Formats: sequence, C-alpha cells, structure tokens
Amino acid sequence: MTLELHARRLVATTVRTLFAADPARFARFSREACGILFDFSRQRLDGAALDALVALAESRGLRTRIDALFSGAEVNTTERRAALHTLLRVPAGRAPAGLAAQHAEVLAVRRQCAELVRAVHEGRRTGTGGARFTDVVSIGIGGSDLGPAMATAALAPHDAGLLRTHFVSNVDGTQFADLAPALDPARTLVIICSKTFTTQETIANAGRVRAWLAGRLGEAAVPRHFAAVSVNDAAMDAFGVGRDARFAMWDWVGGRYSLWSAVGLALELAIGTANFEAMLAGAHAMDGHFRTTPFRDNLPAIAGLLAHWNRNALGCGSHAVLPYTQRLARLPAYLQQLEMESLGKRVTLAGEPVATATGPVIWGEPGSNAQHSFFQLLHQGTADVSADFLLPLAAAADPGADELVIANCLAQVQAFMAGRESPEAYRVYPGSRPLSLLAFARLDPATLGALIALYEHKVFVESVLWDINPFDQWGVEFGKSICGSLLPLGSATPPAELRDLAAWIARRR
Repeated sequence: MTLELHARRLVATTVRTLFAADPARFARFSREACGILFDFSRQRLDGAALDALVALAESRGLRTRIDALFSGAEVNTTERRAALHTLLRVPAGRAPAGLAAQHAEVLAVRRQCAELVRAVHEGRRTGTGGARFTDVVSIGIGGSDLGPAMATAALAPHDAGLLRTHFVSNVDGTQFADLAPALDPARTLVIICSKTFTTQETIANAGRVRAWLAGRLGEAAVPRHFAAVSVNDAAMDAFGVGRDARFAMWDWVGGRYSLWSAVGLALELAIGTANFEAMLAGAHAMDGHFRTTPFRDNLPAIAGLLAHWNRNALGCGSHAVLPYTQRLARLPAYLQQLEMESLGKRVTLAGEPVATATGPVIWGEPGSNAQHSFFQLLHQGTADVSADFLLPLAAAADPGADELVIANCLAQVQAFMAGRESPEAYRVYPGSRPLSLLAFARLDPATLGALIALYEHKVFVESVLWDINPFDQWGVEFGKSICGSLLPLGSATPPAELRDLAAWIARRR
C-alpha cells in the first residue's frame, strides 16, 4: 500500500482513537538514545504506515547514502565536494578509514582553538595595553552566526563567567552601533567568521568594528584584538589579523554545519574547552547511533521519515519548533536555516524537477510565550502544521518553575492530540495535530550536541527521500549577486524593473 493510501486510511481516524485501540502505543511509538526521548506516538500513523515509511527508506538506498556521507564521498554533487561536518566531532585516535589526513587537520585546529581559549581565560592573551579581555564580539552571518549564538544562549548555565559574548550579523550596522557603548575597546576581542573573507555582510561589519577599535586604540592594536576563521590569508593580511589568531576552515564544511569547527570559537570562549568538547562528544554519539541503528529504532531516521510523511502524505506545509525553555529561543531560527537552506530545492540530483513538495516552512518560538501568540491558529485554524515540542525536565533554578513548564508542555501536547467536541462551533478543537515530543533530563553540552546532530541527520534523511542535494544553496548566491550589481547606489545601472524604484529612493536619501 502506498503512503497516500495509508494517509487516506488514517485521516478518518483520530489519534485519540489510535491510543484507545493500543494501550501500549507510547512504548510502540517512542524511542530513546543519547539522552533524548523521542515520542512520536501523537503522530497520525500506525504500525502499517510506519512499516511503509521504513520500506521507503530502504528502497531509496538510505543506508548506502549514510555510508557515503560518513566516508567522505562526493555527496554535495553540484559543488563536487564531500560534506564532512561529522568529522569535526570525531575524537582523537578514531579517524575514519581514508580520512586520517583530514582528521589530523581538524585536530590541529581544535588544539589551536583550545590554546587561544586557555590563553584568554588565564590572562596570557590580552589586548594591546595588557588589559584582560572581558568581551568577545563574534562577527558572521548565517551558519557563522546562528549556530554559535544559539548554542551560547542554550548553554548559559555552563558559561565560565569570564567573558561577555556578543554576536553581530546584520549588515545594517545597528547591532554593533547599539553594542559599542557598552564595550571597552581595550578589553574587546573580535572574531571574524568568513571562510572566504569576502562575505559582504560580515566584512562590512568587520570594517565598522575595526574602524571603531583602531580609532580608539590606534592601528597597531588591531592584530592583538582580532581573530579570524578563514582561508584567505591575503585578505587577513590586508585587514590586520595576526598570524597567531587565524583558524582554518574547509570547503567540505558548509556554513550551516560549521558550529563544530572554529566557527564555534566564541562559544568555546564562553563555556570553556571541556564543555565544548562535551558538546562534540554528544553529537558524535548521535552520529554513531544514526550510522549503525536500524531505521525502525533510529531517531534521526524516524524524524526524517515523519517529516516526509507529514509533508507529502498529510500535506503539512509548515512545521513549528516549540522549545519549552527560553534558553533554546534561537533554536527555531537555527533550524530554519538548517532545514530551509538544505531542503528548499526543486530539482533532483539528476537535475530533473522534483515530483513532490519538498521542504516545509520552519518557524517557532519558546513554549509558553507561543501559547499566547500563535497557538490559537494551531488549535483551531485551518492551516495544516506539524510540530516538535522540546522539553528539558530540569532547566530552571526554581523547581516550581520546572514543574509549571512541564505541566504546560504536556497540557498542550494533550490538547493538540485529543481536541474537544462542543455544541458551540467556536469551542470545537479538531485535535490530531501531528506532533512529536523530544524530552531530555537537562540541556547540558552533550545533550545539545546530540540534539543538533539529530536534526542535521533528519534533514539528510529527508533529502535522500526527495533525491535532492541538501548541501548547496545556490538561491542564496543568486540574491547576493544582484545586490553586488546595484552598488554603489546612484552610480550603478539597476535592472530595468528596478530603475523607477531606485530613482525614487535616490531622491529621498
């Protein structure tokens, strides 16, 4: 039976009915690995539908594609590259076969990052006047910003308490303009994250920060106050980044998968090397689970299969990410990039149009806040939306707050599943909203690493089912190329369709 037929069969059955028919449904439709419980018992599926999804994964060669990903094969076909972000979290002495040279480079950069962190934390690396650093400003955009910013907020309880960490990304300059008055340039370390050192937004912000710092401390101070994650030595020379503060990147690591590399240096400075390595270890554990566990018990595989089921069989055009902790407030934005940049594709690996809808819209907000904003649409609106609830069991310093959070999360999970009938139409709640719950004891570095890796691999599973390349992002390049053709404003010749608008803007600037 096809997925469409299974969906047609199940759409007439409420999830509450499925629970009533199977008292062991929770046990049958939940899995646990790497400290994470993945409860998908409230998804609109049964054993036969799950069997069909697993069979689909096998028929699409998912196991072979997973092996290709981990072995360094050219899985990024349009750019003719491997996608070896998983290598960034492999511990010393465990280099995969055939990847020893690349792994040695990874470990060398890891040692370099750890040394800078120690030097800053111990006060051996200081600003040009000898003052200890108190603030770190990380400049990047996309994956060079979203990952470190998300993880730094998520792991706030593990902060070493030695530095204040800030992130600057938007090209409009307001982030740094608002931040600068709170900074002492003599005590500020700046990290520029741009693989090519040509990313327009990042280099514009780096130039602003450089002018601010040099204007107050002098040009000679620049090398002591800047570090960079890049491969463009000539550009770093011209900018003034000291040779002792340059960290390599590789073309086999995409930006949205780069948190595990030196792009995470600001995070490592915040939480310390031991905690950063615990995050790597958590991700590596999830990698092992994904690579070796049968699909029926494999958390990322099941998550990817459910995403495919909800998108293509049930017609859910969007997916809400609902963390029940404020510390994961940036996770929805991080997953927006991970999923929508990876899965927003319309052609197959063979260059043919895809036959079905691909990536859904990803969005979300922290739990109890969201209950008072968009949950109304989820409960009674007409949009078909799937959702992930994320629940740490111990997140607050106040045990009473933890209890309240857990109760709120479970109440919403129950309401979305059960719904409610009423003789008053405006009090009817349809229920059977497709949702999963990811619960974990606490949001520590290892759990965060495992959680992020779970979502990375979920996206890979979806890409295999749709036969698309999740590692390129040509749409991003397209818009940026047009921007370049418009500069400098007033002198460049815009496309004909923009000329009247450009003239209007020029008259009012």
